Amino acid sequence: MSGKKKKLDVIKKPDVNETLRQNGPDAVRQRHDRAHSKHLEQGARLLGDVRNFLCRFVSYPGEHASLTHALWVAHTHLMPAWESTPRLAFLSPEPECGKSRSLEVTELLVPNPIDVMNASPAYLFRKCGDEDAGSPTILFDEIDAIFGPKAKENEDIRAFLNSGHRRGAHFGRCAMHGKTVVTEEIQSYAAVALAGLGWLPDTIMSRSIIVRMRRRRPDEKVEPFRRRVHAPVGEELRQRLMVWAGEVVERVEQARPVMPVGIEDRAADMWEPLLAVADLVGWSELARTAAVALVAAGRISSVSLSVRLLSDLRTIFLNNLEEVSHATPEGLPTKAVLAELIALEEAPWATLKKPLDANQLSRRLQDYDAGPKNLRPGGGNQAKGYHLADLADAWRRYLSPLPAEAVAAVPAVTRDLLQRFFEVGPDTITGDGWDGRDGLSGRERESGANHG
Repeated sequence: MSGKKKKLDVIKKPDVNETLRQNGPDAVRQRHDRAHSKHLEQGARLLGDVRNFLCRFVSYPGEHASLTHALWVAHTHLMPAWESTPRLAFLSPEPECGKSRSLEVTELLVPNPIDVMNASPAYLFRKCGDEDAGSPTILFDEIDAIFGPKAKENEDIRAFLNSGHRRGAHFGRCAMHGKTVVTEEIQSYAAVALAGLGWLPDTIMSRSIIVRMRRRRPDEKVEPFRRRVHAPVGEELRQRLMVWAGEVVERVEQARPVMPVGIEDRAADMWEPLLAVADLVGWSELARTAAVALVAAGRISSVSLSVRLLSDLRTIFLNNLEEVSHATPEGLPTKAVLAELIALEEAPWATLKKPLDANQLSRRLQDYDAGPKNLRPGGGNQAKGYHLADLADAWRRYLSPLPAEAVAAVPAVTRDLLQRFFEVGPDTITGDGWDGRDGLSGRERESGANHG
């Protein structure tokens, strides 16, 4: 036997072009399908384990929330693949609803977690700008302390959370190097999960997937969470997620998931990463059902005070169509509009910190190009008021169509006005329009709106 060591044959992966030359396109297609099937099975099993781990310690308001949480965790391991990243916000009306626990469990599963509370803007900027440490996952508990009614504006943190959802986002800052002032561009793109009471500023709400947590009933049980006991299990899942993400990142970068009907614009940006992950692991239908449900719930809950005003005005004009029709042009005087708004049951207009008056009404509606103008009520003198045509344009742009049953009792004499100025749907539609719930959000709630 020769003294020379025999070289080991290097095992190489089959070349796609060679497979194509020898066996034809069907063989290449089969090879691709086998690889896809492997990733599908591995991914589904892995995300199922992640979801089960989360559900051991968190009492979710429903299945949509737990599935969305698992998808969000997976998307944090694929951050270079996304154009935008949604903020995941665990919000509740009262303490002890599982918000902080959701972040504690999340911390075990995501890459480079940073648990912050009342962090300074400079701290957040530097953490996100540290390229050597890798992209962080920021877990921001008690966010209501930052944006609540007793807090300062914290515009830098708000700007960080607003801009950092988009890949390539940077913050421009000036810094001193010795005695020289230099400019810096600091990356702000990062995955962020939030937890807090109440609601968030509207600009952050629009960039967030909202999970509205609630306190557990006595019969709803979860396991006690002990970090020293459960951290090893979470770390094992995190390592599996990292390996899986490395195998599928190229495939995910090419993903262009189809959005469900009604999810578009900013909502589509937020859900695209999660739906791409869902398609990869065979959760397509479940994820799209969850997306539709959570987007609709977020729209109802976060409707602004101004949109509530538009909805209430539509109700008032609909209930007074005959009087509206007698004015020239069709409309209602400001005095009549204010009286009707104040008289609405369960409306906030009489109990605001500063009750609604003509000036406030004018300022709010001018934003929608529907400010007061001259009109002549039937049999009366000329007065300032609101034209039906102006408001109808705003209603079409910012509110869902009226349900058919809402206009069933409209008198025949005013049917022409109804058809010209009111958009009517076949069934009850929820989402953008007012549904009777507390619709104050963001700064509206912080400014002192009180339902008493």
